[in-house]
Amino acid sequence: MAGDRSVWNYPNVLAHRGGGILAPENTMAALRCAVALGFHAVEFDVMAVRGDSLVLMHDHVLGRTVAGEGRVSDFTLHELVAMDAGAWYSPAFRGELVAGFADAAAFCLAHDVWMNAEIKPAPGTDIRTGYLVGQACARLPAASVLLSSFSIEALLAAQDAAPEVPRAWLVDAVPDDWASTLRRLGASALHVNARWLTATQAVAIKDAGYGLFCYTVNEPDQARALRAIGVDAICTDRLDLIGAHFFDDASRA
Repeated sequence: MAGDRSVWNYPNVLAHRGGGILAPENTMAALRCAVALGFHAVEFDVMAVRGDSLVLMHDHVLGRTVAGEGRVSDFTLHELVAMDAGAWYSPAFRGELVAGFADAAAFCLAHDVWMNAEIKPAPGTDIRTGYLVGQACARLPAASVLLSSFSIEALLAAQDAAPEVPRAWLVDAVPDDWASTLRRLGASALHVNARWLTATQAVAIKDAGYGLFCYTVNEPDQARALRAIGVDAICTDRLDLIGAHFFDDASRA
């Protein structure tokens, strides 16, 4: 059962963290990679830092993708955008710097790339981060961005800051209270770990009138199976295997 996809009016294949496995995550290089491969939709993580600025970052501490120690949120934007975010990935990306949200959004708008901005609060900063990301996205053109987060507090704060910017709740497995929580959040979609989603859950979510998005889908057969049970959209690390027009091409096959 495919389900009604009319409530999802966005692209259906997104590049995870900008460029998936083909570039250092959450960087301008990742966004450039997605565009080069024909993607017009990306997902990336947005974190608030000292001085109420925003950067693209998944981890709340330095060490994995950016050398150093300490909480990302304790640094200023000026300090962070001088840090190397590419050397960990490969020598070819040495010198690729931490990306500010403003620069990333400007790039996406200039290249007609739709954004799923995941609100990624550092511990204890859910409300502040949600509000700041909401404020920033409220200044972007309508229909250019969707906010998502695992944090209910962050999504509620984003709703306060920018009620007109659409929101989605991120979960691992679908919880029993998914419908009541989506209503509380004023969310338009549920984003689910593809590993745990069942066909019965997919039908219920779609029948309730919500968009349904799955992460992180890296096998073409899995992508097709999810589409068949009603999933509207996916994000992928394998931009080389699941292209931007994967579902369009499959429907014509």
